[in-house]
Amino acid sequence: MNCLRNNIALFIGALILMLAPVSIAASEKEEGKIDVQEIVLGHTGDSHEWHITTWGKNHISIPLPVIFMANDGSWHCFSSSRFHHAKDGKYNGFYIPSEGENNGKICELVNGKEQRVKFDISLTKNVVQLWIIVLLMLFIFIGCARWYRNKKADSDAPKGFVGLIEMFVMMVNDDIIKACIGEKHYKRFAPYLLTAFFFIFLSNIIGLVPIFPGGANLTGNLAVTLVLALFTFLAINIFGNKEYWLDIFWPKVPTWLKCPIPMMPVIELFGIFTKPFALMVRLFANIFAGHAIVLSLTCVIFITCQLGALIGSGLSFVSVVMMIFMDCLELLVAFIQAYVFTMLSAVFIGLAHQEEHEEHDAPANVQVR
Repeated sequence: MNCLRNNIALFIGALILMLAPVSIAASEKEEGKIDVQEIVLGHTGDSHEWHITTWGKNHISIPLPVIFMANDGSWHCFSSSRFHHAKDGKYNGFYIPSEGENNGKICELVNGKEQRVKFDISLTKNVVQLWIIVLLMLFIFIGCARWYRNKKADSDAPKGFVGLIEMFVMMVNDDIIKACIGEKHYKRFAPYLLTAFFFIFLSNIIGLVPIFPGGANLTGNLAVTLVLALFTFLAINIFGNKEYWLDIFWPKVPTWLKCPIPMMPVIELFGIFTKPFALMVRLFANIFAGHAIVLSLTCVIFITCQLGALIGSGLSFVSVVMMIFMDCLELLVAFIQAYVFTMLSAVFIGLAHQEEHEEHDAPANVQVR
């Protein structure tokens, strides 16, 4: 029964996701052309409003605050709906281009040339989604902390939601953090790595929900993954011990690889930056690709409908089945990417705290007196 209920829920979720971009695709169809690239990038990119759906010709969206400093040094704060209510899309000389290198950015004309505003701290869709994730994490973990605060010594193990969260925490702490960093240093980095795991996991899960407050492509945004990778980079290099830096600038390789040409030190120094770069790109690429594939499968429905009712209905059925499969796969990917980012971060941090072993274990066939 539970399995049937879960399958029905997944099917309904896929249908909702399918209907989300219907209006955009329909409007393109009226013009005889469906711009798949615009649909995919429009739904996976950031914006100054939270688009819900389109009913007929009416766009239903949640306007977000626009806060920025213009090029003349003046500050401005108003709702993003002001741009849409204006006939020419401009409000007090400011506008958001729909194409070009400044696409989606607040711009103004300075001496007849289009320029982005000097400093933009607007609450975009990704920023709001980030704060929703933060509030959700606070709600979850403060609630669990209250249960443990009221727990007595003879109380049973937690059940239900608190037990589920404890299982996740213990799994990440024992199987990833402690195993990769070691018992001596893992407690220092456990708070950050646990926070990173649950932040990525919840962001991935909520990003699969096609309606508000979900649907934002948070971990599929390169700026977000850059900040996460930067935190790992700082944790590795600020708290790395002397053995870590010795292996970088004077690694245990033949001398001719270190002097007079510092070949290996240069390679090791370059590796300091490639590790967080790999973390950043891996998380971004996997999440962005998942969203893009689901949206592309949605577009297949409207493209094939132009080929005729028979062909369109057959391919639309295949597309819906593939969408359901991709949604199930994305649920797995949501956990795997959080797991992999946390594990690799813990591995890199553990390598920065390796100890010098002067004495090696004796072979098994040698008797130690």
